[in-house]
Amino acid sequence: MTRPARAAIHDGSSSDLQIVTVDVADPGPGSVLVRMGASGVCGSDRHVLDGDWTLPSPTVMGHEGAGTVEAVGDGVTDVAVGDHVILSWFYPCRRCTPCLSGKSYICTGSRSEQCLLPDGTTALTRNGQRVFPYLAVGSMSEYAVVPESGAIRISKAVPFDVASLIGCSIATGFGAVTHDAGVEAGASAVVVGTGGVGMSIVMALRLIGANPIIAIDVSEAKLEAARLLGATHTLAAGPDLAAQVRQITGDGADYAFEAIGRVDTIESLPGLIAPGGKAIIVGLPAENSPAAIDMLKLAESGKSIVGSNYGSTVPGRDFPRLAELYLAGKLPVDELISHRIALDDVNEAFDAMRRGERARSVIVF
Repeated sequence: MTRPARAAIHDGSSSDLQIVTVDVADPGPGSVLVRMGASGVCGSDRHVLDGDWTLPSPTVMGHEGAGTVEAVGDGVTDVAVGDHVILSWFYPCRRCTPCLSGKSYICTGSRSEQCLLPDGTTALTRNGQRVFPYLAVGSMSEYAVVPESGAIRISKAVPFDVASLIGCSIATGFGAVTHDAGVEAGASAVVVGTGGVGMSIVMALRLIGANPIIAIDVSEAKLEAARLLGATHTLAAGPDLAAQVRQITGDGADYAFEAIGRVDTIESLPGLIAPGGKAIIVGLPAENSPAAIDMLKLAESGKSIVGSNYGSTVPGRDFPRLAELYLAGKLPVDELISHRIALDDVNEAFDAMRRGERARSVIVF
């Protein structure tokens, strides 16, 4: 049995999305049908629309999502009908060596990046043609079918717009600070790029007790937002950033986070950190984007560069924790949301993102 759902589809040839109706099948064994409450509009979606990343098409876009469980397939025990869930864009297989060692963020058995369910199928069709859900989520649709391991139950007190962001940008930024960097209270930190993930990093640094927290961006409006969320200093992007950071910190920051995914800003990271400091690459660049780093200087100064994938998030552990931090008033996620929009307005939201406008847009169903 199938049900119709309005969805935003990328046809593989245009940067604009088409709002069409797709057919969504019932969940099979081990899968969950979710009626979407909200979907984030994320820079990772834009990478696909702008041709930076190659994926199968046609694709229902969106990977930051939250909603209500409407039906479950055979064998599902983690969630039940009526539960509120956050969707994970990298569902774990729970069987491979990384999963069994607690590192589901580098699962080798997941088919998320192929935009497929574990059995190699999708639950979406249009006019009899298979449609792929982006990263096996496809949250820009009224309904989604995801694996059980990709639907994490949370408190019903968390609004869906907030919950959707916890599923990607919040978890990624928070995890980059706590899991990948291991920032200590009182340590100095630089955040390059104050989009959704960069703002999440700033919030996490404030919660951890980092000081100073230096935010860097080209947008004064975003820098002002970063100050409200916890940045102690802000700098306009330019050629003398390393010197400005040293003026504030002495020898450079203990930690530097790149949250844009640009080769030139990634290359600048070693110059922003002190000897023995750590740089964390959080932003994801286009495919085949090598960066030039002076490895001798890096080694001689004891500096390190760490790649951060999903903030080393374990969704079943971390999503509920982040939700509870929000409910406790310690993680003001709703302050990141500048625009709550309808599905029909999604192309306008991506255009604003390309212009460097807005904080976060969230589709509310």
